[in-house]
Amino acid sequence: MRRASREPLIKSSQRNRASWERLIALALDSCSRGNDEVVQSFPRGLLVAAAALALAACAPVVPQSTDRLGVVIERATGSVQVVDQAKHASLARIEGLGDLSHAAIVYSPDGRHAFVFGRDGGLTKIDIVARRTLARTVQAGNSIGGAISKDGRLVAVANYDPGGVKIFDAASLELLSEIPSTYGSEGKRAKVVGIADAPGDRFVFSLFEADAIWVADVADPRRPRVRKFANVGSLPYDALITPDGRHYIAGLFGEDGLALLDMQDLDAGVRRILDGYGRGGEKLPVYKMPHLRGWAIAGDYAFLPAIGRHAVLVVDRRTWKQTAEIAVHGQPVFVMARPDGRQVWVNFAFPRNGVVQVIDVATLAPVESLEPGKTVLHMEFTARGDQIWISARDSHRVVVYDTASFRKLAELPAQSPSGIFFTWRARKIGL
Repeated sequence: MRRASREPLIKSSQRNRASWERLIALALDSCSRGNDEVVQSFPRGLLVAAAALALAACAPVVPQSTDRLGVVIERATGSVQVVDQAKHASLARIEGLGDLSHAAIVYSPDGRHAFVFGRDGGLTKIDIVARRTLARTVQAGNSIGGAISKDGRLVAVANYDPGGVKIFDAASLELLSEIPSTYGSEGKRAKVVGIADAPGDRFVFSLFEADAIWVADVADPRRPRVRKFANVGSLPYDALITPDGRHYIAGLFGEDGLALLDMQDLDAGVRRILDGYGRGGEKLPVYKMPHLRGWAIAGDYAFLPAIGRHAVLVVDRRTWKQTAEIAVHGQPVFVMARPDGRQVWVNFAFPRNGVVQVIDVATLAPVESLEPGKTVLHMEFTARGDQIWISARDSHRVVVYDTASFRKLAELPAQSPSGIFFTWRARKIGL
């Protein structure tokens, strides 16, 4: 009886041992093909330990969180670099992302997945921890950017050709719906610009040729409900949404002024602000369209680029009236506030695009000029603003500065770098 009762235990032990041996062989084989003989050389009592060591050797060394990671666009080669902000180091290059000449990125809420919007209409989902492409679709002929919903379920892409917005499932990149930007009696489609996520399961965007702003409620992503605002001003070209999600502001390329929409009071309609800000002054040829998406909100003030002028406009956010104008080095492209609101950093259009200026918010005056390299395209602060990373496209490098001392901390080689996007954006509205 005693011998019979032990037989099931012996057989179970043998089965478990055989299972472990198969698991170990698979683990070792995944590291180095054809190494099954290694399993045979281990004493059976050490096989489990060998498996643990084998799996540890195979595992990639990755950060425990994504907080210190970021992505640098390499526009000429259709690639991106994954970078470590703390170490000032490049961790990997991910290639095959198409035309990135005007690329933008948004992050999933956990910061692990980056959605890359290419100029060729490509939408690519990459894993910046595993450092590989997960999915890619070419969803249009010409695209200008996108946004992600607050819960990370939906990705919206703004398209030039054909004009409109497409809504995708963020997990699979399945197309859920399309919002054509049709306007006028002839049924033409406008280019969509300035797209941003907004509170309440909404995306807000501007229609360039249609002089319009639309708000799409995507609570049911397969049947978006769109509210349309017409005659907002001539040729809205880009936009920002304030950090609290309250106000959407579109710049107007066709006239001096901006269009403001209160996202908490859509019934109030679109309000014109800064009408005629450049009246009476010399307007220069516009070499590069200014960008508003970078956030130049510092306390009660917004700092905005003046189109075709060597000036930054200061606007009181309580009244939305201009309070000052700051003369700067050239035509501003990005005007970006340091996270603590004490500085505003500005880069410029051709031909003065090798300089970055720093404005002191307290005095509203430039206090520093830096020359990171040829053709500065983009800037990105670290989360607390102690450092700023700057891309110099034609010098093929990214330069890192200390924002307090303006001391250069590091240089990273990159192939025609443009946009820089850190993962802290995952926790911000409109970025």
